[in-house]
Amino acid sequence: MGNRIRTTELLESPLEAGRNIFLEEFSYIYIGVLNEYDLIASKLFRGLTTDFDDCLMLVETRRDKIDIEVLKQHFKELASYDISEKRITVNLECFLDCLKKEGLYSE
Repeated sequence: MGNRIRTTELLESPLEAGRNIFLEEFSYIYIGVLNEYDLIASKLFRGLTTDFDDCLMLVETRRDKIDIEVLKQHFKELASYDISEKRITVNLECFLDCLKKEGLYSE
């Protein structure tokens, strides 16, 4: 709980204000979901084909909310704290290639 999503440790808690996306609020319950950058990073850390597909779909549908340069910086910062930094960073490069092929990103 807190800053961890499966084996990925986030730099800041998604429970803090502004670190999640509001979904619904009831009398005593606030429902929020991970922001796009943390969600994509955590899925790319795993690196499964289905995770890449999910991330691609998220970028396609939330294109107006996701800045790929911010995503790259966020991902690299998270990866710098992981013992498998080089392996994980390859996942980002593969994902950026997927985005380029789909016309969603150009350097």
